[in-house]
Amino acid sequence: MSKAETIYLKDYKAPKFTVKTCDLVFELYEEHTQVTNLMSIERVDARAKDLVLDSIDLELLEIYLDDEKLSEKRYVIEDEHLRVLDVGDAFKLIIINKIYPQLNSELEGLYKSGNIFCTQNEPEGFRRITPYIDRPDVMAIFKTTLVADKERYPVLLSNGNRESNFKLDDGRHGATWFDPHPKPSYLFALVAGDLGVVQDKFVTASGKYARLYIYTDKGNESKCKHAMKSLKDAMKWDEEVYGREYDLELYNIVAVDSFNMGAMENKGLNIFNSAYVLADEDSATDANFMGIQSVIAHEYFHNWTGNRITCRDWFQLTLKEGLTVFRDQCFSADLNSKDVQRIDDVNSLRERQFVEDASPTAHPIQPDSYMAINNFYTATVYEKGAEVIRMLHTLLGEEKYRKATDLYFDTFDGQAVRTDDFLWAMSKAGGIDLKQFERWYHQSGTPKLHVEEKFEDSKYMLTLTQRVPNAVDGSEQKPYFFPLKMALLDENGREIEAKTLIVSKESEEFVLKTDKKPILSINRDFSAPIIVELKEGNYAFLMKHDSNSYVRYESAQSFGLVAIESIMRGEAIDEEFVKAFGHVLDDKKLDLSFKALLMELPSVTAVMQRQEVVDFEPIYEAKEKLQKHLALTFKDKLLDVYNKNHKPTCKNLDAKSMGERSLKNRSLKLLSALESEEIIAIANTQYNSSVTMTDRIAALDVLENTSPEFSTVALEHFYKKYKNDTLVMNKYFSILAASHRSGTLERVMALEHDEAYNELVPNLVRSLIGVFARNYKHFHAKDGHGYKFVVDKIIDIDKINPQIASGLAGAFKIFKKLNSANKKLMRTELERVIAEPSISKNVYEIVSKILNF
Repeated sequence: MSKAETIYLKDYKAPKFTVKTCDLVFELYEEHTQVTNLMSIERVDARAKDLVLDSIDLELLEIYLDDEKLSEKRYVIEDEHLRVLDVGDAFKLIIINKIYPQLNSELEGLYKSGNIFCTQNEPEGFRRITPYIDRPDVMAIFKTTLVADKERYPVLLSNGNRESNFKLDDGRHGATWFDPHPKPSYLFALVAGDLGVVQDKFVTASGKYARLYIYTDKGNESKCKHAMKSLKDAMKWDEEVYGREYDLELYNIVAVDSFNMGAMENKGLNIFNSAYVLADEDSATDANFMGIQSVIAHEYFHNWTGNRITCRDWFQLTLKEGLTVFRDQCFSADLNSKDVQRIDDVNSLRERQFVEDASPTAHPIQPDSYMAINNFYTATVYEKGAEVIRMLHTLLGEEKYRKATDLYFDTFDGQAVRTDDFLWAMSKAGGIDLKQFERWYHQSGTPKLHVEEKFEDSKYMLTLTQRVPNAVDGSEQKPYFFPLKMALLDENGREIEAKTLIVSKESEEFVLKTDKKPILSINRDFSAPIIVELKEGNYAFLMKHDSNSYVRYESAQSFGLVAIESIMRGEAIDEEFVKAFGHVLDDKKLDLSFKALLMELPSVTAVMQRQEVVDFEPIYEAKEKLQKHLALTFKDKLLDVYNKNHKPTCKNLDAKSMGERSLKNRSLKLLSALESEEIIAIANTQYNSSVTMTDRIAALDVLENTSPEFSTVALEHFYKKYKNDTLVMNKYFSILAASHRSGTLERVMALEHDEAYNELVPNLVRSLIGVFARNYKHFHAKDGHGYKFVVDKIIDIDKINPQIASGLAGAFKIFKKLNSANKKLMRTELERVIAEPSISKNVYEIVSKILNF
């Protein structure tokens, strides 16, 4: 793997040929699938003589060029390519090949999830189905015919609209699908299986009918109601907010258990990880319901931002993903609490993307090179990419932003384009120069904004200094251009002035007039993805008085971080923080879900990010000490909050009910630090009496971390009830893998042999091995056994599914910040990965970057 090829954006060349139409016939059998591929191809580059097609692990049977069967002298099978020699300007090419989906454990191309044939072709899976110019800037019209055993596979689906069904004499049947919209091969999809279905319809703004279908394993139909409602809500929202109607007669969603990603937006046939479709109150938490709403919307929104307009090349991935994440975040905010949604989005960014930005694998939202493009489906490309779009929205304002997106759709519909094309539309319609703003696309790392304040002669002076980190290769990076929402508050928390500053220089001063010394509220709504450095924050005041919910939450988190860090230095617990926490607890006017967020202590990840050298033991000790102190100080109040909001028979999904559960369970988690019989009994009663999965999981988590005796009984009951439900068993494995109790690694290793666990199912791997790798207490244990275990699994899983293995390797990104003892142990294990002769390029790229930093 030391010779693994690196692909560079600067080396991009337009395709030499393009495919105009692609007619596919799939004959699906239990042992193999035969694919017949008829392509109409045209030469684009007059200098090109040979046609080069991408092709991986295909058994070639026959090739016909304009009806002439080619001898082996007319084509060459090369590494991952099929070269057809001396072709004309325009021609038809027929390729017949055989593939073996039932043996495909990488879950790319055509494979079987249980008894269901399905596909995953983004980014480069189609070349595992049939030889093709498998790149996003080649867009063709597809017609697809599927033929299979009627009894085993009564449902046959592909992209677009169904043209026909037909029966054959041998118990087989077929269906032909036609997609009128040109698309790249990564958006091709098919599904064949014996599936249950839920159906509905949607009438578009122009009066057209779209039939909606969600397919799933039989018996799960009742769990699709929320997904269907979310789909219809998304369709309506996209019409109202972006003016985008659906453009086919059918919209199909299929839920499968074995899927590498969350979902895939294939045109007219979305294939979903079942975790983002199936839900009812007995098996799904409130967070699961919210996640389904978001992901269903995300994939639907891709119909315009990803399908109708797609990426020229994979370096442009954030063009579709960053924009679509922003769209789904706004959709969720409009349907739920804007304040809570914004805080949740920022928390997700900080927990995942800020860590990535500070690691050896840091990259811009538009990378300039890669070995394996699968490694760049990252928090940077997605979540930071969404923050970049949000800044554009702030800079332009709602009206101009809508004009800009209309211009983008009108200009580039049906094309494969670049981020530059999107920025052109933003700049032209917005009347704004975005040249400096483009640095957000090309620079990596999280910028810090150092803030200095001065007040004299009725003038408030705010000096802002950008501290932009060097790139991973050590090269200097330049100051950014971004909007910064801020306000000046008086001693009662009232706004003296609120405005959006435009920050563009390395250092600059802003002067505002005010009679009294104000209190600064900065980066409101998290208007820019930066780290704000304040010499002295008015955290307690802002926690109580700021009208901006994000700054209020951020102040609570910052105050909590300062309190934890003081404990780590051996100082006494900061009673000012305790007092401020008590004020939040007493505030009866707060939205319940928002109050639960304000009561949340900073995560271990948040503390870690502020440390120059990371040692997890003192972080855990300090956080646990603070949590216990809060629980002792406010025990009666926390119990009162718990009792007032504990409604074990309520399973409603309205904002009030979800807020009650969130606040009640936050209180229970804080009280669990007492490890008292009283609190353990409350958690045990909650597990046994509650009807929602939200409450049961919260109770199980408390029991697992406080009482082995009660935990054993509850977990046995849970296992017995749900052992045949894979989605619920994901939760079971996650609770055990995240446990802080001693012996967690040994229990995780034993769970690998549990009959409910299957290493071929990505969700199960993520819930057991992936969650353990994020259990900092045991993964970073001083004996190094956590590192060894996860590296062993990376090496094993890499032979089955490199994409999942490289995802696990991401747990080691913290390498450069670790203390010397842990760093030495981690290096030893990572060097074992590099030494593996058959390691995939996916894993090699991640690990080599970590070690060579």
